[in-house]
Amino acid sequence: MNNDLNQYSRSGNRAKRRKTNLVLNTLIIIVLALIIFVAYNIFVSGNDETASTKKETPKTEQNQVVNKEKKDNTTSSEEEAAQEVTTNENESSQDPAADEEKQAEEGSNAEEKADDSKKVVSDGGSSANVQRTIENPTWKPVGTSQTGEHTPVYDSSSVDWQEMLNAITYATGLDQNNMTVWFLGRDRSTTNASIGTVSSKDKQQKYKVYIKWVDGQGWMPTKVEELAEIPR
Repeated sequence: MNNDLNQYSRSGNRAKRRKTNLVLNTLIIIVLALIIFVAYNIFVSGNDETASTKKETPKTEQNQVVNKEKKDNTTSSEEEAAQEVTTNENESSQDPAADEEKQAEEGSNAEEKADDSKKVVSDGGSSANVQRTIENPTWKPVGTSQTGEHTPVYDSSSVDWQEMLNAITYATGLDQNNMTVWFLGRDRSTTNASIGTVSSKDKQQKYKVYIKWVDGQGWMPTKVEELAEIPR
């Protein structure tokens, strides 16, 4: 009977050890599985972050390059605009005297403009070759760059000659680029006066123009005669 008890006791102990071993092995497997799971997640997560960083870095650098190019282009455009403004200012201020002279000339031309409504037109004139005579009390001297005592100079290269042509253009409206001067000389009927005979280059417009000198103000037209023919 004692043998049966001992055998039962040993069988019970072996069963307990097997049960204990089974529990321990199960726990060990569970722990190993957890360790593997955690390690896997850490490894995969780390690779994803690295890949994400590698993918985003070129895009970030590209954006930086594009932004830099935009900034450079904007700066370049602003510099060009500033340079253009500076250039225009420099051109305007290079020769103040010329600017003043131009402004004075423009103002003078505006003042010299005659009022055509005031002109007096009559048929005929000083000879049978005159078709009609035009006079205008609003005519004014055309201005002059000459100073001191004036003596008419009938030399085509002189300042006086050019100023006489200016007065003729002013009275007739005939452009000097389309003008042929047939005669320009002294008006012997009065002092400090001249007479010019001119026409358009096609000879469709023909004039005899009377001008007189006004001290300090230049030549002023006094009468225009429209001619039938150019005098020979």
